[in-house]
Amino acid sequence: MLASLSGNTKKQYNVTYKLWWQFCLDRNISNFESTVATVISFLTNEFNKGASYGTLNSHSKPKYNYSWDPQLVLNHISSWFPNRNINLEQLTKKLVILLALCTAQRVQTLSLINLNNIYFSDSGAKIFITDLIKTSAPGRDQPLLILPYFKENISICPATALSDYIYVTKHLRNKEDNRLILTFKKPNKPATTQTISRWIKNVLSESGVNISIFSAHSTRHASTSTACASGVCVDNIRKTAGWTKHSESFARFYKLNVINENEFAESILQE
Repeated sequence: MLASLSGNTKKQYNVTYKLWWQFCLDRNISNFESTVATVISFLTNEFNKGASYGTLNSHSKPKYNYSWDPQLVLNHISSWFPNRNINLEQLTKKLVILLALCTAQRVQTLSLINLNNIYFSDSGAKIFITDLIKTSAPGRDQPLLILPYFKENISICPATALSDYIYVTKHLRNKEDNRLILTFKKPNKPATTQTISRWIKNVLSESGVNISIFSAHSTRHASTSTACASGVCVDNIRKTAGWTKHSESFARFYKLNVINENEFAESILQE
């Protein structure tokens, strides 16, 4: 079970894990197989030691109770076109935000995209992820990212942006590393998860999204919530975002209302 967790996930929950493991060790019980009564005893023990309800419940609480409209971002980046005529910074940020929105994948997954695992067809591009990611586990399928050609509006077409980005960055690449996403400043090294997250937040801010509330990870909330509201079946949403069919993550954390802060005023002005 531990082998299926990424380093960042282990780090995020490390404090809680240590408390639980020590509790089990002191009582000579298994930390992997426990009863409801044991868990209640653990929580009661921590509460009596001074832990607040918020501390004990922190890992299960959704970070957001509403989301932002992806159209804000799409409208903003649509002006960054033609792709091969804009600067590398704009093209890079445009690609990563389209990847984040159209695949609903974690930034970690995007950072691992390898050129050798990208395949184009008449309908678009398929990207296979072969590296270990947060949700990797024995018997679980690795992510397959689907980017269609969006002919209705080529300025925000994800497959076209990907193709153009590969073309523009061809002469910047180090033959020893085939990571797709490069930093736009020399020496143009493969971008880290932290760097890509910062770029996404930059685009969100420029698009009018409140980044004091929403992080780069909120693209998963925005895209899956919008897809659900548009009638996309839940099984398809789960598959695209990398959740199993039994996962409750979408229902608990991602199926949010897409908020329009101007809705009231617009409803009056449109009368």
